[in-house]
Amino acid sequence: MNALNMEYNSEKEELIIPEYGRNIQEMIKYAKDIEDDKMRQAFIERIVDLMLQMAPQSRNMEDYRDKLWKHVFRIAKYEIDVTPPNGDRPNKEEAEKRPDMIPYPVSEARYRHYGHNVQVLIKKALEMEPGEKQDGFVRTIGSYMKLAYRTWNKEHFVSDDVIKNDLRGLSNGKLQLPDDESITNLTNNTSTSSNNNRRGGSGGGRGKRSNYKGRSKGGSRGRKNKN
Repeated sequence: MNALNMEYNSEKEELIIPEYGRNIQEMIKYAKDIEDDKMRQAFIERIVDLMLQMAPQSRNMEDYRDKLWKHVFRIAKYEIDVTPPNGDRPNKEEAEKRPDMIPYPVSEARYRHYGHNVQVLIKKALEMEPGEKQDGFVRTIGSYMKLAYRTWNKEHFVSDDVIKNDLRGLSNGKLQLPDDESITNLTNNTSTSSNNNRRGGSGGGRGKRSNYKGRSKGGSRGRKNKN
């Protein structure tokens, strides 16, 4: 019995981009040995069309065909003499170039529960000139810090002294709230003023209706007396 000559994938050349399969890689490898420039160019263009058929959902993407040409050069190990439609021939140096790493934002671990926005607000407050505007902005920061603290610690009571001390620590002692000022009032100022506006508006409406009724009754009594 004749022994079968079986070839395992582990014995074959490693696939550079496995998603295209071994046939595409072998065809590109074959195209590298074509001596005629026009024939080689046409052969690679047909291969790109075949690669495009493997992902028909990406056919309408403007830069997808350029991506396929980059993959062709990568599979050919950048050792093929063809020209993409855009005229830009990829090279190995550009393919291996990596973007610069984005540094992580530096934040104080002790005050992480306040969030990054508090850090930004404090930095902006430190850039302001001392005065009423800065003081009002600091009060707003304190109110926001207490709101953020309550959001993450709903089961625990937080005193104004904790917020004031944290504000002082975050600003390196440059920003602080008066010891006798209540941060709770700062939190409730907006809702209180809006409720007062709504009560004033509704009261005005009742006043208009009562005046209208008074005029109506007065008018009817006048007509009875006249008769």
